[in-house]
Amino acid sequence: MENKILGLHHITAIAGDAQRNYDFYTKVLGLRMLKKTVNFDDPKTYHFYFGDGVGTPGSILTFFPWPGVKQGENGAGMATGIGYSVPEGSLEFWKERFEKFNVPHNGISKKFGEDVLAFQDPDGLNLELIVPENKDVRRPWETAAVKAKVAIKGFHNVTLTLKDHKATAEILTDVFGYELVGTENNLVRFKTNAVENAAIVDILEDPKAGRGQNAGGTNHHVAFRVKDEETLMAFREKVMQKGLQITEKINRDYFFSLYFREPGGVLFEIATDNPGFATDETVEELGSSLQLPDRYKGARAQIEKALPELKQ
Repeated sequence: MENKILGLHHITAIAGDAQRNYDFYTKVLGLRMLKKTVNFDDPKTYHFYFGDGVGTPGSILTFFPWPGVKQGENGAGMATGIGYSVPEGSLEFWKERFEKFNVPHNGISKKFGEDVLAFQDPDGLNLELIVPENKDVRRPWETAAVKAKVAIKGFHNVTLTLKDHKATAEILTDVFGYELVGTENNLVRFKTNAVENAAIVDILEDPKAGRGQNAGGTNHHVAFRVKDEETLMAFREKVMQKGLQITEKINRDYFFSLYFREPGGVLFEIATDNPGFATDETVEELGSSLQLPDRYKGARAQIEKALPELKQ
């Protein structure tokens, strides 16, 4: 198999209250908590992973919930929107559900010919539910309130806001293998043919956009997917050949990662499929208890004491 970027792996955002974040994504949106761990660089902070039933790359939204975090501000050099794929005919269900739970949302609109319902999470993170042009056959996580016929399948796209799209487009096309597939007003759409889903990056070009402030209700980084570590390191060479600084390989327990800032300022990650989430828990147990990386296991008592209580 040719070494390729396989679309989106995960997206990581910043939240405030941990309980509120957990309740919204599991109880309102009906996603599964896949992993409850800590920020590897700040073990007094949770790191939550939400997605489908098994943690399929392309379905995973993660959060650093920092209690009392100030409100962030979207702007140039940031990922400013996340699009989830949902089944045809489900948007009215979601609109009614958002009204029931007082979730800020817009009416149903169109983008690149697809039906879209835009909304915000409790921290103000911008999200969309999108009925994709081509049927999404991924198997969603199902709950008593959110059945499979309306449930979120995984990512459809991510939106980056940039003053100018050209240098970032060069990374997407020349390094990552995406193709320009269309423009709509000031939105420029890129897509990879390596995968069927979670394959789209939209760039919102706004020369007048101010610089964003990364805090509550904003995205921290966007992770792109590769199959394994060999492919990961091949992409490290490709990024370096473009004159960009990139980290060494980092072990995140559930995947291996590289990080770099693309020319427009967005923090990109490249992450592997391996080893996956069922390494320290079975698939049935995913997200049910606090998991710690090896270096923090000896401090479990202190870490658990410092973390906010979470009712699951």
